Amino acid sequence: MTQPPHDDSTASSPEELREQVEQTRHELGETVDALSARTDVKARAQAKAAEVKDQAAARTGELKGQTLAKAEELKAKAADVAHQVQDKLPDTVKETATQAAEQARVKAVQAGRLWEDKAPEPVRHKTAQGAQLARDNRNLILAVGGAAVVLWLACRRGGKG
Repeated sequence: MTQPPHDDSTASSPEELREQVEQTRHELGETVDALSARTDVKARAQAKAAEVKDQAAARTGELKGQTLAKAEELKAKAADVAHQVQDKLPDTVKETATQAAEQARVKAVQAGRLWEDKAPEPVRHKTAQGAQLARDNRNLILAVGGAAVVLWLACRRGGKG
């Protein structure tokens, strides 16, 4: 047995000695519990994994919100630029684009009729979906086409200078 430290009082009665032993057992139990918790690698790893998972989920939510906001912002900017380009197009370019669009529409109708006669049903169905999507976004497609014509004309004029 070890000697008690000099600053500890020794028990003067058996009852005090029992109380000291009980107190020491209690403190020793708490120390063992604390050491067990520190050495339980599996539980600590699971707790850390849960913490990291929660942090990742929160960060993912933040990034998703930021991405959606940025996409909406870019979509609005693209629409604004398309309108600006369309407003700046000369009337002759708009007329030429309209005529080209009409000719393309006529040719598309002709090709569509030929296609309907020869294509299998599943392919026709997918094609009809694509055509509907193009019709739904007609203004955007025309604006982009107009911008491409303006860019082509600008490049063409730059090459002649």
